[in-house]
Amino acid sequence: MSDYNTLLKELGLDVALHDEMIKATDRLFQETVGAQKNRPKEMAYFDRVLAEAHGARVAELVEEKRNGKRIVGTFCIYVPEELALAANTVPIALCGGIQASIPYAERMFPRDICPLVKSTLGLAFSKTCPYAPIKSLAVGETTCDAKKKTWEILAGKVNFHVMEVPQKKEKLDFDLWREAVDDFRRKLEDLSGTKVDSGRLAETIRIMNAKRRALQELAQLRQAEVVPISGVDALVVMQAALNDEPVRFTEAVKRLNQELRERIKNGISVAPGAKRIMMAGCPAVMGNWKVHALVERSGGVIVWDESCTGSRYFEHLVDETAQDLDGQITAIAERYFKISCACFTPNQERIDAIVRRAQEFNVKGVVQYVLQTCHGYNIEAMRVEAALKGIGVPALKVVTDYSEEDTEQLRTRIEAFIEQLA
Repeated sequence: MSDYNTLLKELGLDVALHDEMIKATDRLFQETVGAQKNRPKEMAYFDRVLAEAHGARVAELVEEKRNGKRIVGTFCIYVPEELALAANTVPIALCGGIQASIPYAERMFPRDICPLVKSTLGLAFSKTCPYAPIKSLAVGETTCDAKKKTWEILAGKVNFHVMEVPQKKEKLDFDLWREAVDDFRRKLEDLSGTKVDSGRLAETIRIMNAKRRALQELAQLRQAEVVPISGVDALVVMQAALNDEPVRFTEAVKRLNQELRERIKNGISVAPGAKRIMMAGCPAVMGNWKVHALVERSGGVIVWDESCTGSRYFEHLVDETAQDLDGQITAIAERYFKISCACFTPNQERIDAIVRRAQEFNVKGVVQYVLQTCHGYNIEAMRVEAALKGIGVPALKVVTDYSEEDTEQLRTRIEAFIEQLA
């Protein structure tokens, strides 16, 4: 990381504090991801993406900015990346998954809000987020109350845009969401000075669909009886998906998929005899591997991840047949409207999908991962558990944050849960 300290200093970062946080994150990575045995060789690429997220990737984005592109920071997978790319901007996820930055957010914000929000803000407030000074626009959304109120404050400090994600899925709600998508297009055009045209948008739709198809294939390979990749490594791939350049990332996933197909063919499993587990609920963004690692060190192997760092990111494609910009905007809105976040009510689509995937992937148990104070996923966990009970699949709800204080307590609960699975 020291190779980029001059750049980080030029960006105004507190380099000494940044180094401390990176070292803490590297330690967690080595204790969880790095400690695994029998990893696919192609995972080396995704390890590098995470390792260089505050180094080479930052330098790359600074160069993009010098070449005239605007950097757009995002906080949620509801932000259509196709549109950002078509408007000659570069979208980059800003979500933080580390505990070390949280105290800096708690100096201003309440302690009892989502750790993801606090970690993200803490990185910015402590001058340790390299993306904060290079972004030209930050884009939030209305998926939870903590975020909505936070955006009001951030909007007074930086160029900020909020996309309104509705709370129901009726026609009225879709019409509102489509307008929010089109309004985002206009915001991007004003920012970049580049009109989004149908030809370029068709190209970026194909780029993002190719990325989704590669991730969908990766997910399907985990369905095999011989599980070729751990859930922790699959999570690393998804964390990289939110940071890496999309075309380069897609090619890396294709290489990984080829290796996984060979592993399945040759009977190479990462966890022979382990209980097949689904993770469901909140995202685990870069810096956070705690619960996934605990599950896989307790006799489980994660074969499906129903979260924003899992299936919600890559399921569903944008229809590529639209012939004009208006039709393409509608197609993009339709694809993102299918994402089943717990902010929606009712949210039967999500529950049905969890039950369907549990059956398709021969899941023996589901761990519902809930970040503290995330009321949507916490309360919806009751309906998920009841639906799973109907097909004979037990569920365990885990409510936690990014700290290591509850690790042993969680380990005891997860070990006991997996031990009693059939």
